[in-house]
Amino acid sequence: MDLLAHLEAYVAAVDEASFSRAAERLGIAQPLLSRRIKMLEEHFGGQLFDRSRRQVETTELGHLLLPYAQDVLDRAQRLGHVARSARQSAVHAVGVPADCGPAALARIIRAGAERDVTFAVRELPPDERVAGLADTSLAYALVRVAPENAALRVPLGLASAPPQSPDGAAAAPSEAHRRTRRRAIHLEDLRPRRGVGAPRERRAAVPILAMAEDQLPTAQDRLRRAVARAGLPEGTVRPAGPTATALAETLAGQVTLLCTEPFARRHGANWAPLDNASLHRGYDAGAARRPGNAAHVPDWLVPLLAAAVGAAATVPTTASVAAGEDAPSRLAARG
Repeated sequence: MDLLAHLEAYVAAVDEASFSRAAERLGIAQPLLSRRIKMLEEHFGGQLFDRSRRQVETTELGHLLLPYAQDVLDRAQRLGHVARSARQSAVHAVGVPADCGPAALARIIRAGAERDVTFAVRELPPDERVAGLADTSLAYALVRVAPENAALRVPLGLASAPPQSPDGAAAAPSEAHRRTRRRAIHLEDLRPRRGVGAPRERRAAVPILAMAEDQLPTAQDRLRRAVARAGLPEGTVRPAGPTATALAETLAGQVTLLCTEPFARRHGANWAPLDNASLHRGYDAGAARRPGNAAHVPDWLVPLLAAAVGAAATVPTTASVAAGEDAPSRLAARG
């Protein structure tokens, strides 16, 4: 028996002196309210209402139990308020890559607030996000995995300087440029060209800067091997320094930057995807394993995390990865 629901029916019937009005007040059918009161009477071993007259009257037992029933309902209501306040005051940290867009992160925070959940978004390197899930300092996080095994897949490409107008300012991209800028880049096409007729910028390989998010050993190893197979000089790929400096060098045309399309677009850079999908980013949405709480990411949160990193629109909404020993081992195994 749902004691609270039955006590609500009893108190409402006393207040309204009518089963029909009490049922309407509670938003339930009158037969259901009558059954709840009947079960309550059987539970207490006596009638709470005198039904022999036209108007429902409360019996002596009903009057005696009424203040206790009201007290139980009041305490249950206060308990609910305390629980809601606790949920609102508890901060759930979410670990994300450092190159997520502020607008996408704001949508995560707003979605949590709509569900009485307070989110604190933390931009962290991949290994720190895994460690945060393991020690429960993070409630949720995006964990890097190999793209072929990932629930969320994010295309990577090379950002470069936009076209320049005659006065040296960045020119608005033409329609032809918009159509061609997304052609997949083959690393082989980046090999230096030799000879007098080759453009100056192609006589040497343009350095490729890899951001912190792509400096995992396994990801770096894949990229290093792909660069070697393409015949590019050793040292073509370098770690990027501070983001602002890497962007400045990219927009100045001195380097290319390995990044996602949303990141490049936010900063006005030209971008084209890498043709090698094994070099793209892969993520699983992970949750910390806490006592009494299953390691599960809410279904509504997964698409928001996917949007924050620029994952493809078709994203499974049941992705979850356990924290603790599972997450680091998955990270090591999948890259």
